[in-house]
Amino acid sequence: MDLRLTTITLGVDDIGRAGAFYEQGLGLKPSTLCGGDVRFYQCGAAVLALYPRGGLLEDATLPSSRRAPSGSFDGVTLACNCASRAEVDELLARAGAAGGRIAKPAADTFWGGYSGYFEDPEGHLWEVAWGPMFTFDERGGLVLPPVK
Repeated sequence: MDLRLTTITLGVDDIGRAGAFYEQGLGLKPSTLCGGDVRFYQCGAAVLALYPRGGLLEDATLPSSRRAPSGSFDGVTLACNCASRAEVDELLARAGAAGGRIAKPAADTFWGGYSGYFEDPEGHLWEVAWGPMFTFDERGGLVLPPVK
């Protein structure tokens, strides 16, 4: 079996606040699998899950000393590749209006694209990017050029 990224789970301190940001602010629709302390959202070809931060530590059997405080950078960024510069600007504006913090306004990049960053209310960092080399499949999944 090939390794494939199917789900990204964000550990959150406030499931209600995090859910409201992604649902009301960014327009994600919760799955019927949602309930109690977990929320699932279809994000193109992948799934975004929200789960209590402490519960993730417990599930992975990590010590509580590994818990990063909410809002601290954990060395991971999430990314949403868009089909146009205008989509980048629109998504960043929606994130900011919903209570996210614009960490870096969108600008031209050294690699020939256009991107910016926002943090969700729990401190998770998202890059929103457009690039002329990005293509998408029918489910909105990013398709990389084939290996030469």
